[in-house]
Amino acid sequence: MSPRSARPATPAERRALAQARPPLRDVDAAAIQRFLDAAWAERGLAMRSLESYRRDLEGLARSLPAASALERVTAAELSEHLAERMGQGYSPRSAARLLSAWRAYFGYLRQRGVREDDPTLGIAPPRLGRPLPRTLSESQVEALLQAPDVDTALGLRDRAMLELMYATGLRVSELVGLASTQINLRQGVLRVLGKGSRERLVPMGEEAQHWIERYLADARPALLGGRRGEALFVTGRGAALGRQQFWTLVKRYAGKAGIDAAQVSPHKLRHAFATHLLNHGADLRALQMMLGHSSLSTTQIYTLVARETLKRLHAQHHPRG
Repeated sequence: MSPRSARPATPAERRALAQARPPLRDVDAAAIQRFLDAAWAERGLAMRSLESYRRDLEGLARSLPAASALERVTAAELSEHLAERMGQGYSPRSAARLLSAWRAYFGYLRQRGVREDDPTLGIAPPRLGRPLPRTLSESQVEALLQAPDVDTALGLRDRAMLELMYATGLRVSELVGLASTQINLRQGVLRVLGKGSRERLVPMGEEAQHWIERYLADARPALLGGRRGEALFVTGRGAALGRQQFWTLVKRYAGKAGIDAAQVSPHKLRHAFATHLLNHGADLRALQMMLGHSSLSTTQIYTLVARETLKRLHAQHHPRG
């Protein structure tokens, strides 16, 4: 059976495979750490990216024969490891991320003169489809925004968070990581620290600003209960709200709004922000800046979403659709 036709491994089987792998050798652990230190110092990679590189490189190192070291791995060994991962159920996107980590590592080795060749050059990246991000309609977003009970401090906080996320297209990590000092109500903008520690200013709009002002005046002081806190959005105990907590809130409010919770996530609000702006004539470059995309090609996928939305509207409402 070929790797592509093999049954994907279950989570339990993957855990068993991970436990059965040999321990990481000291020489490979040291080599990986040198690379990560250089990536952090020279490229300013975020901790999440560095940890992803570490996992991918350690997995490769553990799969090598006892006599082989990570710095001397061959193209055949890389291909074999990639095929094994695909056979265990790796998606093409996960396999592409794995190959990207290897290329970064072996490119680093070439720059340092540790190797003269790059064993990843002969490995073709897996073909990735371009799935369109599913989004919410404007009426669904409106129902979601109105779901919290704003007569309570927690409900007012949740309404402010949902309004702000839809108004700005923030990533969920950016939203829950906001400090109160990053918001400028006089100018109506947020100072956001995004991926790669890139800073951007994002306008929040009048509606979101209204709910943020209400939250700051009526809800946040009550939630803090006299305590001091840097986080903009806090829990009932005065601590910063986490990603998972916000994800759970969004699912709960989706159910309350009569929307299938499986269709809703914090990231869907980011998609909705981008798609609805384009539907109403927003400039693609401006949208790129607000979303914090480093490449315009990443933002362009939303033009396809907007185009598909317009096609559906035409087919639904035009007499000759």
